[in-house]
Amino acid sequence: MHTKSFQILVQSPDLGISLESIRNYETLSDLKLSLFPQSHHSFYFTFNGKPLPDQTPISQFPPLSTLSLRSRLRGGGGDGGATGAESRDCYLNMYADKKPDKVDPNEQRLSKWHNCALSNEPLREPCVIDKLGNIFNKEALVEALLGKKLPKEFGHIKGLKDMINIQLSAIPGADDGPKFQCPIAGLEFNGKYRFSALRNCGHVLSAKALREVKSSACLVCHKEYTEVDKIVLNGSEEEVAVLRERMEEEKAKIREKKSKKVKNDDGMGLEGTRLSGTKHGVDVKAVERVSAKVEEHVKLANGNVALNGAAAAKRFKAADMAPANATKNVYASIFTSSKKSEFKETFTCRSLPLGRN
Repeated sequence: MHTKSFQILVQSPDLGISLESIRNYETLSDLKLSLFPQSHHSFYFTFNGKPLPDQTPISQFPPLSTLSLRSRLRGGGGDGGATGAESRDCYLNMYADKKPDKVDPNEQRLSKWHNCALSNEPLREPCVIDKLGNIFNKEALVEALLGKKLPKEFGHIKGLKDMINIQLSAIPGADDGPKFQCPIAGLEFNGKYRFSALRNCGHVLSAKALREVKSSACLVCHKEYTEVDKIVLNGSEEEVAVLRERMEEEKAKIREKKSKKVKNDDGMGLEGTRLSGTKHGVDVKAVERVSAKVEEHVKLANGNVALNGAAAAKRFKAADMAPANATKNVYASIFTSSKKSEFKETFTCRSLPLGRN
C-alpha cells in the first residue's frame, strides 16, 4: 500500500519558522526526525491548540492543515518545575504549621511605653510601677491581685506596698502617638529616650534632664532624693538585674529587722513588756494596784488551801466571819436557820425542803 502524498503546512513561533510545506511522511514522529534528527524529543506538534502524540498519522489531517511545532519546557512537565512525583501530603505538611507573624520591633518598643505591662491597654492615670521598672495601670494591677490572676513574671508584687505611684506629664492636645513627655526636657515618652521615676515623689523625668541638671532634689517638686530612689523604666537586662538585686536586699533587711524584733520580745518576758501609758492612755498606777490586789488574793487563796488541808475536819461557820461589833448569833441568823433541823447549811443560803416556808 502506497502512502498518499499530503501537503501539510508547519509553523513554529518558538523557532521562528514560518509556514513550510511538508509531504510524504507517515507520522508526526517521522516528520520531527527529518527536521531535528538529534533533538526531536524536545519538540511536539499541536493542532488547533491541542497537543498531538508523536505516533499520530499525518493522513488524518485534511490537506493543507497547519501544524504548530513547539519546544518542550525543561524542568518536569512544563508547569513550573513540578514532576508529578510530589504527593498531596507534601503540600498539607507545608501549610500545617502556621508560621509566626513577624513582629515589628518599633511597634513592640512603643507598646512597652504606651500600654500597661499587664493588660496591654493604653496607659491612663493613675499609673504605678513595680520595683523593676514595669509600668501598669493601677486599676488593672489591683484587680489582678484581688483575683489572684497575676502572671508569674510579676510574682514579686504581693500588695500595695510593692507598687510605686508615678506622675506622668501629659502632652497637651496629643490625640495620636505619644501622650506623655518629660516635664523638664520635653522629650517624648516613646522608648527612644531613657526615663527614670523618683520613688520618693513619683515624678517621671528623662535621663537627659537628670544628667544635665545636677541636683539632689526633684526638678519638679524639689523634694530631696538619693541615687537609690531612681528606678529606670523599661530598662535593659543589665539595668533590670541591678534593680532586682536591690529589691532582694531590701527584702532581706526587712526580714532581718522582723526577726530581731521577735527575739527581743521573747527575751524581755513579762517584766520587759510593761506599758508606759503615754501612747495608749493607760493608767499605770491603777494597773499596778490591781496587780497587787490580785497577788494578795492569790496568796490568801493558797493559805486557805493549806489551812483546809491541815484541818479538813473543821467546817466553815458564818459566825466565824462576823464583824467585830456584831453579835455572832444574830449575824449567823442571816445565813442560817434559827431552828435546829437535820438539813445541812450552805454558805450564803439555807437548804430547804420542797414545801417548807
